[in-house]
Amino acid sequence: MNQALLEGVSMGLLLSAMIGPVFFTLIQSSLENGFRYATMVALGILCSDTLYVVLTFFGIKFLATATYFESVLGYVGGAILIGFGISYLVKRQTAKPELSVEEVRRAKKRSAFFKGFSINGINPFVLLFWISIASLVHLKESFGSLDVWLYFTGILLTVFSIDLTKAYIAKRLSHFVTPKFMFWLNKTVGVAMIGFGIRLIWFAFGK
Repeated sequence: MNQALLEGVSMGLLLSAMIGPVFFTLIQSSLENGFRYATMVALGILCSDTLYVVLTFFGIKFLATATYFESVLGYVGGAILIGFGISYLVKRQTAKPELSVEEVRRAKKRSAFFKGFSINGINPFVLLFWISIASLVHLKESFGSLDVWLYFTGILLTVFSIDLTKAYIAKRLSHFVTPKFMFWLNKTVGVAMIGFGIRLIWFAFGK
């Protein structure tokens, strides 16, 4: 299998492990409205991520002719990833939120697709994440055009597939989503993100 695709799948697995608003939205959508509803939520999330991929990737390429841009890009992208990692390491555990009757009514009035698209799209950390990924891809000189799109395809399809899996087995795994489980998952993701950030800064330092 293509190395770029494998790297994309690996990053997609890491992104899928993050616990945030999207995670609870998928779980609650599946429990409250069924798997088909949650599938449309996941599709909305996928389209939101795809839009961010296009905007950040071509936005980064537009600025690439600036002097020292690649080095600055590496430092900024690495700092963002490290910031993500630290936020997960110090994140306090909170109880799993419950949907109120009014929230359920509002959710049923909207389309599931728009729900997934908006919840993912309005999160500023999602944009920052894709900026850092676009920075990482831009600095990979060994990547051709096909490699770049295979990399992003690997991330997006992996995240989408795992989102569907989360929705499908939500009821069966609900008892595993405990504060202790989420605590250790957040710590693991935090350490991994810091590692990616340090690697990106080191790469930029060596240019």
